[in-house]
Amino acid sequence: MVPLGPLPRACWTPLISLLLVCCLLLAPGAQGQAFRLRVEPQNPVVPAGGSLLVNCSTDCSQPELISLETSLFKEEAGEGLGWKAYRLSNVTSDSEIFCSSICNGSQMLDSSDITVYQFPERVELAPLSRWNPVGKNLTLRCRVAGGAPRAKLSVLLLRGQEVLSQQLAVGEVTTTVLASRNDHGANFSCRWELDLRSQGLGLFQNSSVPRQLRTFVLPVTPPHLFVPRFLEVGTSQAVTCTLDGLFPASEAQVHLALGGQMLNATVESNGDKLTARATATASAELEGAQEIVCNVTLGGESQETQENLTIYSFWGPVMNLSQPTIRQGTIVNVTCSAGARVQVTLDGVPAAAPGQLALLQLNATERDDRRSFFCSAALEVDGVVLHKNRSVQLRVLYGPKIDPARCPQHLMWKERTTQILQCQAQGNPDPQLQCLHEGSMAQVPIGIPFRVRLNYSGTYNCRAASSLGTHTVTVVMNVQERNPITITIIIAVLTILGFVAAIPASIYVFGVHKRRDIYHVNQGNAGFPLTSKTAEEPLGEPPS
Repeated sequence: MVPLGPLPRACWTPLISLLLVCCLLLAPGAQGQAFRLRVEPQNPVVPAGGSLLVNCSTDCSQPELISLETSLFKEEAGEGLGWKAYRLSNVTSDSEIFCSSICNGSQMLDSSDITVYQFPERVELAPLSRWNPVGKNLTLRCRVAGGAPRAKLSVLLLRGQEVLSQQLAVGEVTTTVLASRNDHGANFSCRWELDLRSQGLGLFQNSSVPRQLRTFVLPVTPPHLFVPRFLEVGTSQAVTCTLDGLFPASEAQVHLALGGQMLNATVESNGDKLTARATATASAELEGAQEIVCNVTLGGESQETQENLTIYSFWGPVMNLSQPTIRQGTIVNVTCSAGARVQVTLDGVPAAAPGQLALLQLNATERDDRRSFFCSAALEVDGVVLHKNRSVQLRVLYGPKIDPARCPQHLMWKERTTQILQCQAQGNPDPQLQCLHEGSMAQVPIGIPFRVRLNYSGTYNCRAASSLGTHTVTVVMNVQERNPITITIIIAVLTILGFVAAIPASIYVFGVHKRRDIYHVNQGNAGFPLTSKTAEEPLGEPPS
């Protein structure tokens, strides 16, 4: 037979207990034992690796062979009449100890269970998903390494300080919660509790490092993208992307791109609504049909939408004058062009075909001065016709001319009245206009109010002059006196006749009153003094 090795320490305790029980049953007088043997303390709780003082005592007056049987390391700590003490050290596991002795030939026996307690080495909440969708179950897992006795060790799963579950520490402890908006930013943790209060030691506990939960809501509907249908090369337009029903909207990421090129977007959130704005600039290399894409990402998930955008090049009509400023009687050419695929129309006359030049030729007259020529360009882009317009102005040089309809040649004014000499001249360049008296060469104002004098009568030469020549019109001005001599004589005669008629009447009135020596006073006007009244003098200037 192959010899067996030494038995493990865990097998010694039941083996010793069995041997002691057998000895007790076989010993003479065992049935009539009257004395007791005690082990103290009874059922102690010892920290792992600690020591324990055990006392075996009896009330037998002459005990024999008091001993302690254990698989733990022991040493005697003292003895006396009816007792013996042992120190147990390095207690690392639960065990049972036995005290034995013989009294009057009878075997005595007592036992005690030693319970070893040990705090867990580690407690950890399993990592949570970076994002957890609202409305879906979340499983919390807690692992506790070590710790004894397990029957007294429990694990609590917590949301903040709220206890979600409490279980014995048997393997991995789990619980399930329904993720909600209120859980966003909440701390979850687990805590072990070793309850030794029944052994008189207390309640011991320790918590794991908390883990923060992040929940989110991403709607199933795609974002709304507002973009222009067309965009001309070299121009810019605003692009807006919105999505409602996001949570938390402030933590969502938005990417706007035109033709695969990222746009610099400004993102704002208001409640559950997210708005991103950017400026799209059309470049020549992007000409043609392009896509603008808006992608919203939250919680590792994303929603995306696309809109079509056509970038076109339309530099509009280009108009040319063979000479922008010409003399009258000169031939001038007006042209309009706008590039390939563009139909141009010059002053209502279209070009022969798209992409061709439109031409207008004319013999310039003074009526063409400041004439505007109008050109319209039309380009079809994706079924829509776009228009651009442009105009140019022609300047025609011609000599001065006074229009008789705007410069009356016969004027009849009264002296000392305010009048305006209306006289206008045309020409390019603008002529200078003067009206001079034929005799005195005195200049009369043109187009501004002036006071007419008698000596203004006469003939005036109104002359318009420019670098291209002169033009003269004769104007006759007849100024009449304000009060002719006939009217003055009539007024003087009437005045003299009035004085002649007034003298006899006065003599008669005063003579009658003097003879009668009677005076009548108007009682109704007693409050007003008598005043003399003289003849009123005429107003205004005396006739010249």
